[in-house]
Amino acid sequence: MDPTDLRSIPYSATSVSVLARFIFMFLLYKNKSTNSLSLTFCLLNIASSSMWIYYSYQTRDLPMIVRSAAELTLLAVSSVYIVRNKIRAQRQVTPLPS
Repeated sequence: MDPTDLRSIPYSATSVSVLARFIFMFLLYKNKSTNSLSLTFCLLNIASSSMWIYYSYQTRDLPMIVRSAAELTLLAVSSVYIVRNKIRAQRQVTPLPS
């Protein structure tokens, strides 16, 4: 296969990865998630994406930088959303002081 034919693969993989994050975010929103496992998943993936950004920068791999940066942003938004839902749920359960 010609190397120019392979250039679309990293960008296609990036598109699929970002699409998967949007689906994850939609499901979090739809279910009003407060799930600690979802938050743990987000935090571990934030750490992973951060390492990939560093590695990709060092190797000058632009498609991977774009993918990791997009994923990092979407995971941060998802994490904030989960924490916000946890706080709201906790406020609804906690009785008001008399």
